[in-house]
Amino acid sequence: MPLFEGLGTGGEKTAVVIDLGAAYTKCGFAGEAGPRCIIPSEIKKPGVTQAVKVVQYNINTEELYGYLKEFIHMLYFRHLLVNPRDRRVVVIESILCPSHFRKTLTKVFFKHFEVPSVLFAPCHLMSLMTLGINSAVVLDCGYTEALALPIYEGILILNAWEALPLGGKAIHMELQSRLLEECTVDTGTNTGEDLASVMSSLPEETIEDIKVRTCFVSDLQRGLKIQAAKFNMDGKAERPQPPPDVAYPLDGERILQVKGSIRDSVIEILFEQDNEEKSIATLILDSLLQCPIDTRKQLAENLVIIGGTAVLPGFLHRILAEIRCLVEKPKYKVLATKTFKVHAPPVKPNSVAWLGGAIFGALQDILGSRSVSKEYYSQTGRIPDWCCLSNPTLEMMYETSKAPPTMMKRAYSTEK
Repeated sequence: MPLFEGLGTGGEKTAVVIDLGAAYTKCGFAGEAGPRCIIPSEIKKPGVTQAVKVVQYNINTEELYGYLKEFIHMLYFRHLLVNPRDRRVVVIESILCPSHFRKTLTKVFFKHFEVPSVLFAPCHLMSLMTLGINSAVVLDCGYTEALALPIYEGILILNAWEALPLGGKAIHMELQSRLLEECTVDTGTNTGEDLASVMSSLPEETIEDIKVRTCFVSDLQRGLKIQAAKFNMDGKAERPQPPPDVAYPLDGERILQVKGSIRDSVIEILFEQDNEEKSIATLILDSLLQCPIDTRKQLAENLVIIGGTAVLPGFLHRILAEIRCLVEKPKYKVLATKTFKVHAPPVKPNSVAWLGGAIFGALQDILGSRSVSKEYYSQTGRIPDWCCLSNPTLEMMYETSKAPPTMMKRAYSTEK
């Protein structure tokens, strides 16, 4: 039981690793093979039926501070069962995370829970820790957005990132719209009632459960036929034979009849090109076009796909087929490469970033030099950005008394 871990033994206790996502949060300890818990990133307020999302960027700081404080308290004392004052914290974040959110989260850790130090690590860079490679194009397809970012020799090429608001949220909106328009419900007394006449909307957890249990990603040829039938106004394009319908129980009395045409086509929203010819597959190719020409071949042969949306059946096969098809277009022929390979991380795509943070957090000496200590935060009141050139030197960001001599020498030589 982690509550009694390390009692009576010497040495520093293992760090806590938190991957705070828009939909789900992964939390556990450094050095472990998987997170201890994966829970929704939400809290329930008394007297309020709808759960409150913790990751919100458009609310005031005081309200966000209260939400994060309650959520982090639940992580420590309900799931991890450890004292926050005894362990460092590694937070896996996106490079698009707003500054006020990370500042508020840092304030919660240092002011309320009094943790020894906090390290904000970019999820794309941490994903490479699980594979032992230094260069790759990492596509994070999460709940709110899909973000592609190339990394070469451990350095993030920030001017080459590409993002689109395509992810689990977009799939849920499309799925709910089509369910309300096309599907029927069987009750104890009537059969074939329109879903819209029975209920105006479906809960978010129900939509996600329907997506996970019934929907899948079609292969390239089938997907192109589905898109052609959807956007062809004259009706000449023939839609492929849909899979069988599925009966999904909403509760003890109502059975939702999910049509097969929804099961294989709702995920196509990720691969349909918009007016600017952008899709989730073009993110990787557009990102490669902005990289230095001598890095493109190596990056194209090292693709890493992470995020909860990538867990869908057939997702990795489809996106690789899309890339190989798109590279034949004149726009992408300047890449001068047709070899694309996708890595297979040791865990599911939704836990790759967390596992990388757990590996990095297990390196005690490096973690101590890269983290921001409570003493530094109390003196300055700010959290330096990991990519900011005005960051303090290494010796200022951790406790000098606990710093290894080799790390101190390295910091001074870097400053010189």
